[in-house]
Amino acid sequence: MIRELKTLIAVAREGTFAAAGDKIGLTQAAVSAQMQRLEAELGFAVFDRSARAARLNPRGHQVVEQAQELILQYNHLGSRTLGAPASSVVNVGAIASVQRSWLPDVLAGFYKQVKDCRVRIVPGLSMHLLNMVDAGKIDLGVVIRPPFSLQSDLRWTTLVREPYRLLVPRNVIGSDWSELLTSQPFVRYDRESFGGRQVDRFLRASHLQVREVCELDELEAIVQLVAKGVGVALLPQTESFKRWPATVRAIDLGERTFYRDIGLVHRSNHSMGDAAQRLAGMVCTKYGSTGTGPTSKPSKTSLLLS
Repeated sequence: MIRELKTLIAVAREGTFAAAGDKIGLTQAAVSAQMQRLEAELGFAVFDRSARAARLNPRGHQVVEQAQELILQYNHLGSRTLGAPASSVVNVGAIASVQRSWLPDVLAGFYKQVKDCRVRIVPGLSMHLLNMVDAGKIDLGVVIRPPFSLQSDLRWTTLVREPYRLLVPRNVIGSDWSELLTSQPFVRYDRESFGGRQVDRFLRASHLQVREVCELDELEAIVQLVAKGVGVALLPQTESFKRWPATVRAIDLGERTFYRDIGLVHRSNHSMGDAAQRLAGMVCTKYGSTGTGPTSKPSKTSLLLS
C-alpha cells in the first residue's frame, strides 16, 4: 500500500492524475488504477467523483495527512540499532553560505537539547531545495526567497535581509557604481540561483550593459576573482562577509540597494515531526537573538504565502 499512498500524495499535490503521473513517472491510467486499489483496500472513497479534477473528499484529505506521516516513518525504517531507542532523522536543506556561517552553532545547541536524533544536511541551490521541501523529501530548508509565490501549504519565515554591494578590486579607482559596472569587466552571480536572478533584474532595470567575463554560483570564489583583479561583482553581504578582504572595496548602492532574503521554508506544522519543529524553532531563535546578518530583520512568525 506504500506505493499507492505515495501516488495519492502526488495526486493531492499536482491536482490531476495526469500531472501526478508525469511527476512520478506513471501513465494516467496507472495512477487511476492505483487509486482504485487504494480505495478498495481502505473500504471507502477518497475522491469526489462528481468533480472533473482529482478532488479529494474530506476523508481523502485526512488520508493524505496520515499517509505523509506513515511514509515518513517508513523512510526511517532501519535507522536505529537493534535494542536501542528509536531515533528520528531531520533532513535539512541549506545553501552554502548558511552552512558556512551559523548552522554549526544551531546544530550544536540542537544536539544538547534533543537526544537520539540525527540531522542530515542536504546542500544545493535554493530552487532545488525548495522543490525537495515541496516534494516531502526534506523536512525544512534555509534558502533564498524565490521571486514567486509559494504553494499554499508551504510556510515561509524571513530570517535575514542581506544588502547587495558592488565589489571592486582595491586598486580600482572610483566610487560611482554605475560607471564602474559599465567600464570594468563583470563577474556574474549565477543566474540559475535566486540571488543571481536578482542581480540580473537589477542590471536590466538600471539599463546597464556589462562586459561579462565569468559566471559562477560560489560567493567566496567570486570574491577571490574580484580580489585578483578579474572584474567587479554585485554580491550580497552575508554573515561570512561582515568584513570584506583587504584586497577589495565594497561600494554602497545607495537608494538603489536591493536585498537577498534568507528564510526558512517548510510544510505545515502537522506534517513535521517534533524534532523538525524544534530545530525550525531554534533556527528562528538564532536569527532573532543574534541579529545575524548586516541588516537583519528577523521574523519569528511563519508566514503563509499564497
